[in-house]
Amino acid sequence: MAKKTHVKVRLVPEAKPDSSFFYYVKKPAGGEKAKVKLSAKKYNPATRKHENFVEKKLPPHSK
Repeated sequence: MAKKTHVKVRLVPEAKPDSSFFYYVKKPAGGEKAKVKLSAKKYNPATRKHENFVEKKLPPHSK
C-alpha cells in the first residue's frame, strides 16, 4: 500500500476558534511544508468578513 501524500486538516478562525464555521483543506504529508502550520485568509459567513484562518487538530470521531 502506498503512503498518503496529503492529510486533511481543519482551518478555524484565528479570532474565534470556537466558531461554528470552519474549512477542511489538504496539506502535504511529508517534506518541509508538512511541518509548517497552515494559515489562510478566507471568508467567514458568520461575521460576513474575510479573516485569517489557522490550522487546528481534527476533532475526535465517534464510531
